[in-house]
Amino acid sequence: MLVLLAGIFVVHIATVIMLFVSTIANVWMVGSSNVGTISTGLWLLCNKTCTQLPVSSRDEAALKAVQAFMILSIIFSVVALVLFVIQLFTLEKGKRFYMTGAVMLVCWMCILIAVSIYTARFTGTVVYSTNPHHGYCFILAWICFCFSFIIGILYLVLRKK
Repeated sequence: MLVLLAGIFVVHIATVIMLFVSTIANVWMVGSSNVGTISTGLWLLCNKTCTQLPVSSRDEAALKAVQAFMILSIIFSVVALVLFVIQLFTLEKGKRFYMTGAVMLVCWMCILIAVSIYTARFTGTVVYSTNPHHGYCFILAWICFCFSFIIGILYLVLRKK
């Protein structure tokens, strides 16, 4: 049981780190141009230097929503991690980690909403570039989506023995 708890804890920490990286780094979409590689993220457009991400007025609300939900997912994931540690030491024997699992599933839902909006609105569009494709941050966000769902379900099922 101790090995299972340690494994879940390590995967949870890895998920938090990957969420930070995918939110902060600017490699959600990558394209090529005559100057070199162009990458866009949630915040900046980077070529050789990074500048403010040019967004049309109709896509601005969608980008703000993606930014907000990714930040919320980080917050909920960290809160779930703190709750897990608190419940690990204060929960009675035989009880389940319901609160931790519920908060982690809220994190999962925030990631789902953010990545879905980004997929619907911004996939295949990199300004001033050709041959756009997804970058590693987009892929990390989907990996975090899977990990947070698995961790949330495991927390709901897991009993403290």
